[in-house]
Amino acid sequence: MRTIHRREDPDPWLAFQDDANLPLDPLARDSWIADTSRWSRQFLMPIIRPISKVVMGLIQLYKIIFPNALTSSLLMHGIITWGLKRFVTPEGNYLLVRHFHLGSQILEFLKHNIEGVKIETEPLYPPDLDAFKDNLILKHDINLYNFVIDLNRELKEKNLKVSPRSSFDFSDLHHPPITIEQFRHGRLNFIDIHTAIEIILPLFQFLQTDRAFWRSTQSLQLDETVGLYFANLLNMHNRLFLVNNRHPLVPAVTGEAGYRLVLHSISTEVLHAMLMELKARSELL
Repeated sequence: MRTIHRREDPDPWLAFQDDANLPLDPLARDSWIADTSRWSRQFLMPIIRPISKVVMGLIQLYKIIFPNALTSSLLMHGIITWGLKRFVTPEGNYLLVRHFHLGSQILEFLKHNIEGVKIETEPLYPPDLDAFKDNLILKHDINLYNFVIDLNRELKEKNLKVSPRSSFDFSDLHHPPITIEQFRHGRLNFIDIHTAIEIILPLFQFLQTDRAFWRSTQSLQLDETVGLYFANLLNMHNRLFLVNNRHPLVPAVTGEAGYRLVLHSISTEVLHAMLMELKARSELL
């Protein structure tokens, strides 16, 4: 239900919902606003986030001495899946599962539209939260690193560049076949996805090797790299926006991973929405 606009007391979320400058899928936009405007984001997250940073700092000290002790990706993904199902909002879980679909579609689009390269990829299209049990988070990060490394090796070996094209193959782009209704709507499903991420991060850090955790958090540095691929391919450098890592060669501290992960998610949504707009226009020609 839309908020009634009161001119003497305008609702910030209504302004964000009506702002058409930012390309976003309508359902994703509504889900994002519904999830972010939850009371947990306003009142619980400011408490959780500093606690999470302190705990992560202590874990980092522990990892200096025992970098590979007490690690288990299967246990970590199992606990995360359990927590997501029982405590996170249906909108948050929808956006989370959707993110893996969008990320895979974006890489597949690059793979099939950068001329002259041949890259092997492993797209991830989880149907539900249970797919997380199969090391989904780690696979997502590893796929991105492998894609960037393989692409640049192909470009270097074949003396190629990512250059603008006049037409594109949009066959990899579509709306993910998932719905908000498929996720649990229980009384305990009140935690927004950003707050949930801040809770999950220390667990993720503790149950991963130090190298695996660092690799995973620094994958967020590749947002700008992927954004530049699209800016060159689409010849739309003015649309390279909402990339907030400043520079991929200057890693942020791992304590900022939660906030940066949320920025990564929204930039993925914006890029996918922009590509879907281009696909719709091409179908009219």
